[in-house]
Amino acid sequence: MLNLTVYGQTDIGLVRKTNEDAFIVADLTNGNILKEQTIVRFQVGERGVLLAVSDGMGGASAGEVASAMVIESMRRSMTTPPPPGPGSAPVEQAATTANHAVWTAAHEPGREGMGATLTALHIQGTAVHIAEVGDSRAYLLRGGDILQVTRDQSYVQLLIDAGALTPEQAETAPLRNVIVHAMGMKPDVSVALGRLELRQRDCFLLCSDGLSKAVSAEEMRQVILAAPRLDAACATLIELAKQRGGDDNMTVLIAGVSGDLPPLVAGETIADTLQILQEPPAPGPRGASGA
Repeated sequence: MLNLTVYGQTDIGLVRKTNEDAFIVADLTNGNILKEQTIVRFQVGERGVLLAVSDGMGGASAGEVASAMVIESMRRSMTTPPPPGPGSAPVEQAATTANHAVWTAAHEPGREGMGATLTALHIQGTAVHIAEVGDSRAYLLRGGDILQVTRDQSYVQLLIDAGALTPEQAETAPLRNVIVHAMGMKPDVSVALGRLELRQRDCFLLCSDGLSKAVSAEEMRQVILAAPRLDAACATLIELAKQRGGDDNMTVLIAGVSGDLPPLVAGETIADTLQILQEPPAPGPRGASGA
């Protein structure tokens, strides 16, 4: 038996006029959906649980529509998943379906050019599949350590990979909001996919870049470990991002797992249990705009 304790919160920030972020926690077995700003603890059923965050494209048309569409399409697809294709995971198929829905809608008047990011976790059994498009993030806190288990699909990440920027320089780079892959920008999308073996007392944090650009992973770790409850951790993180400008929407989703899971083995790192199944191809000369 696997149990999940979850809390999610989204905030418009101090500058934006609309909140283009969206998130979902869906119990795929019973069809229940977590209400925002409510701590929920429940047993993970046979179909598992979907956790997802989506950030509408900043400055694009109807970004809030795109992120809501991504989340709702993911929920529908994961609730009634089609038979899996060769080597595919349900969360990857759901992301592909959601991308096509946004791509189609982006050709309607008033919605031209809209798009969104996607970070989604499908927790099922003793493992989790992680799907990523764009630069929203997922972190894992385990045994007092924290690791980003997604990889930003952004222009500055490409520069970091090429050795042209350090991670510290990337934090203030002028093009740090430019992403190279996004939901709805093309009829097909390449989803980054990973698989992680769960351990007792694992804790996940999903967030939009409104949080991750203002608060470091180490600060996230400290806040979560010090907070008495998940809602207090989320509120503290959002307040910290606001104190540093709050110039973007920010969404935080924290989920802790417990139950029949292997304990953390001495000397085992998070990376030892994380398998990269698929990485997106290198982008062409034109990428997506910032989210």
